[in-house]
Amino acid sequence: MTEGKYARIPSSLKPAGTHSSELLKIERQKASFDSDQMSVYLHGKDQLDKEAELVNILENDPSGAFDKSKWNYMGRADKFRHALKKDKRLSQLAREHDWDRETTIRAEALCDLPGPFGLHRSMFISTIENMGTDEQKEKWLGPALRYEIIGCYAQTELGHGSNVQGLETLAVYDEEKQEYDLHSPTMTASKWWIGGLGRTATHAVVMAQLVLKGKRVGPHPFIVPIRDPVTREPLPGVYVGDIGPKAGYNTTDNGYMLFDHVKIPHLNQLSRFAKVDPETAQYTPPQNSALTYGTMTWVRAGIVRNARTVLMRSVTVAVRYCAIRRQFADRDAPKFEGSKPIETQVLDYTMVQARIFPILAKAFAFHYTAKYMYELYEANMECINKGDLGLLAETHASSSGLKALCTIEAADAIEVCRRACGGHGYSAACGLPTFYNDFLPQVTWEGDSYMLSQQTSRFLLKQMRALNKNPDDMPKSFIADYMRHYKKNKGFKSDVQFSGDLYDPMWFVKAFGYRAAWLVEQTLELRDGPAKRSWNSILPELYRCSKAHSQALVIYNFAMAILHDEDLNSKPALRTVMQQLFLLYAIHTMESEAAEFLSCGYLQPNQYRLLSNKTQELFAVIRPQAVPLVDSFAISDFLLNSTLGARDGNVYEGLFKHALDEPLNSTRWNVDINDLETLDMDENASIPRAKL
Repeated sequence: MTEGKYARIPSSLKPAGTHSSELLKIERQKASFDSDQMSVYLHGKDQLDKEAELVNILENDPSGAFDKSKWNYMGRADKFRHALKKDKRLSQLAREHDWDRETTIRAEALCDLPGPFGLHRSMFISTIENMGTDEQKEKWLGPALRYEIIGCYAQTELGHGSNVQGLETLAVYDEEKQEYDLHSPTMTASKWWIGGLGRTATHAVVMAQLVLKGKRVGPHPFIVPIRDPVTREPLPGVYVGDIGPKAGYNTTDNGYMLFDHVKIPHLNQLSRFAKVDPETAQYTPPQNSALTYGTMTWVRAGIVRNARTVLMRSVTVAVRYCAIRRQFADRDAPKFEGSKPIETQVLDYTMVQARIFPILAKAFAFHYTAKYMYELYEANMECINKGDLGLLAETHASSSGLKALCTIEAADAIEVCRRACGGHGYSAACGLPTFYNDFLPQVTWEGDSYMLSQQTSRFLLKQMRALNKNPDDMPKSFIADYMRHYKKNKGFKSDVQFSGDLYDPMWFVKAFGYRAAWLVEQTLELRDGPAKRSWNSILPELYRCSKAHSQALVIYNFAMAILHDEDLNSKPALRTVMQQLFLLYAIHTMESEAAEFLSCGYLQPNQYRLLSNKTQELFAVIRPQAVPLVDSFAISDFLLNSTLGARDGNVYEGLFKHALDEPLNSTRWNVDINDLETLDMDENASIPRAKL
């Protein structure tokens, strides 16, 4: 154990009682299933092997670029410097090992240090790939992939974020010169919050209002050079810098940028979907306006996956630590004369189980939905490439609703897990404070999650109108199916008894779909009925519609795995515990949203009273499986980076190491109020500054 210059502990001290590593070993022996087999089922053997290989490369890299041991003691400038070194070394490794883009992104995720190249690897390159013509890809994609240019994605402005149509940056086309004039007419037109822009990027994809012949035709993407790649100086007319410290994510240089009539060639407007004739300024709009936001849809799919991962990480820390930590004795436990009551494992307290076991189940639920979201995105892109836009609206609506649901619930879950860890959860050594601060931006970037949900609700209202008008005309889809079922079964009252077995996942699929359709119908009546309520006045109802639809989608994807996943169904032990997790997620969510299930009439008051009893039963069933279940997430200690959640369980040794490594412990401090010097010792001259 390393020690600071002025801090140490007796080397002979050991934690009291059964060692924490032994406690975790006991917990793992309780499993009714093979956690390694579950890991392979969840992630695939190839992916697990690839991740193990990547962790080995990163942990043993001699450059020190991936060393996480000093992060908690760094100030912002040092953190940024370390993140830049990490991104540069990661780029070198990708070249040395011939990694494809997916492998590089996976390695970056393992580093868990948001860096200045993040938006370059994701949104900048993806936008060029998805929205550029062949000529534009040839010009910029190769240099971007070789890191000859470093890009970012500049959409959000100081005065506008979620409202893309309200962006103020102008791109005015000059027919005579065949170029665009980019200009920021106001302070609030400044691009703001753009990752990698502050000190790193040489180029930006800039979303700006396209102006043709004096008329605005909406926001479009432009490739804009912003810095000289050699001197690193801003180009003429570009005002750019870092926006300063944030609540988290301080290893990324989020920046601002203003344009003072910056000229760019006609070629720089990404024109795969929307084109401007260079000679006549004749505008050819996209077949569908949502095509312009293809990059955001891809990012939102990634955000759903990130929410799943952060749930897995957070609940791993909470479950392992709560299995180790003992606190108080159960007042109802039998007591023997002369014996000291044994303190209870924190994980045995039902109040703790009620907080973290539903998060454990939710991590599995979000796992299946993340898979669904990527499959839907890829299917949509395949259709677009064939000229078929049939999946576009549903993909956009689902990605918006799931982004909102998953980020809000994941952010809340991290904090629940942190609190479950008690006082030690507040230490940076826990890992959860960093998870929380670095995940929080995902709730608001790519659209504030509450406001973004309107895009889902708008589509749901449109679907209900179409169903009311001509039900036979609607193509088959998840939304159309649950809306049709609702229409055919209005007034249905479930007769299921929660005290019995609930092993038909389709009951939950129908229940959640019924509630979602009922909410949409009620909201549509407010909007289109006699009251003719304004959009703004029904925003709370619209949010509930989006949330109900998204929860129905999560339930559906989880249920389909239980019913139809051949790999899962071929492994009875895995299927049994997965069924229990499905029940816990479904019933706990239903209990949390009981007001709507009761209001729509699907659930009866006597059934609601049984919900709590069923969740308590499930907590008891999940309890012995909890540690093996989080083990099955296969989160490496390198990624977890948590003293409380480490696989070996050496919690108390780890907390002391974290304390002894603190740089404050390597300095003598002068606390004499008559001397304004703060150091007691001149570290260079080794002479006292003051006699105390």
